[in-house]
Amino acid sequence: MGAWVAKHKGLLAALALTLLFLAAEAVVMYYKGSTAMAMVPVALLVVWLYVVRLESGLLLMALLTPFAVNVALLPGMELSMPVEPMMILFSAFFLFRVLAARTYDTSILRHPVSLLLLASLAWWAITSCTSRLPWVSFKYLMARLWFVLPFYFAAVQIFRNRERIAQFYWAYAIGLGIVILIATVKTLGNFSNLQTLHRVMRPFYNDHTAYGCAIALLIPASVHFIFSRRRKGWQRVLTLLLMAGLLVGLFFSYCRAAWISVVAALGIYVLVRMGVKVKWMVLMFGLGVGVFFAYQSDVLYRLGKNHQDSSYTLADQVKSISNISTDASNVERLNRWASAMRLWKESPVVGVGPGTYQFLYGSYQKSYQLSTISTNAGDLGNAHSEYIGPMTEQGLPGVILVVALFLTTFATGVRLYRTAEDRAVGRMALAFTLSLLTYYVHGVFNNFLDTDKLSVPFWAFTAAVVSLDLYSRKRGSHPDEAR
Repeated sequence: MGAWVAKHKGLLAALALTLLFLAAEAVVMYYKGSTAMAMVPVALLVVWLYVVRLESGLLLMALLTPFAVNVALLPGMELSMPVEPMMILFSAFFLFRVLAARTYDTSILRHPVSLLLLASLAWWAITSCTSRLPWVSFKYLMARLWFVLPFYFAAVQIFRNRERIAQFYWAYAIGLGIVILIATVKTLGNFSNLQTLHRVMRPFYNDHTAYGCAIALLIPASVHFIFSRRRKGWQRVLTLLLMAGLLVGLFFSYCRAAWISVVAALGIYVLVRMGVKVKWMVLMFGLGVGVFFAYQSDVLYRLGKNHQDSSYTLADQVKSISNISTDASNVERLNRWASAMRLWKESPVVGVGPGTYQFLYGSYQKSYQLSTISTNAGDLGNAHSEYIGPMTEQGLPGVILVVALFLTTFATGVRLYRTAEDRAVGRMALAFTLSLLTYYVHGVFNNFLDTDKLSVPFWAFTAAVVSLDLYSRKRGSHPDEAR
């Protein structure tokens, strides 16, 4: 670290002076009464950073994402400030560089994960044309582009230097760690009020489910960095402290889906270490789903006997996971899923259009399925599933592409863990794959890839797995192990 500072002291001094000047200018403009003008110096700094160090701009966005808040810029238009404008600007600079310099590694575009992502984006475009609300769908498509362009297509090439992966992890983790500290302090003294505990992470995270999901996503990667032999002692200590904070934040998030996702990641890790092939894991999961549908009447009857509502005590909160009779959150989720299925049946191939579910599902609700938190207008958000949502909005091809993308990324990470010549590469690939797995599991109950809070780490971690696969040497091709 000291050697790096000595080598770049000129750059650091110039940057410090520039920051000081721009901050002073922003303060002056603010107190002159022009809030918008006060942001001009900051915007100029971001532009300068993208011109000279595009990869540093990626890290800056990762650091700022946990602090971003939604701001209504125009009627009916909200952006997560300051990150989404930075993403749009980054995407523009990235595309300009690719088209002007033509130095982009095209092997990235030929990777199976990239091909599936491109196919998914293409299907988004097609279903936006057939959407019931085309303007809404095209806005969602554009938002998805400024998520994946920086944090997947640009990140894969940036992560060719493995240290950049660690730097990205730390940038996002530091930001999230500060939010966890703030939320935990606000939690003190409110243990008896569950509704208050669900809101302590505001304004940074809208609710406890997105907050818990983000924390769960970092836990497997954090475990990797604690035990990484490449990390110095003080770095391991810092990671250990961060891990402690993540566990505290996860517990006090009271997000049951996040707890389940971490346990699932641990179980899959055990199976991977036992040498179980991916195809058998998928088969076991498929068998479990099949058994559920075969005996769904008996299962739902037994679940209906559970009347334990959400609680601030751990034991009661765990019991409430299977309560589908009185727990408002669970009942509302089932209501959203049922409404989504009714919508899907009307347009099973192309769906109703990306991003439109939240504007359409109200009239598809049934009175006997409503919960205490339902509204007749149906204005409470999305379908609460990363699988049912795309199926409703983009038809069967949409959900097939989502599942294929997730499975291919998972298979890539496991295969790399087993075939990488450098064991450190294999362990890192598995760690980020397990981090992504927490989202794959959480996605059964919620969907957050339309927000910057989860899209930023999700696509960057996917890019990390693909980059490690493309730019690391393997002991040989073992196609069986990825099946």
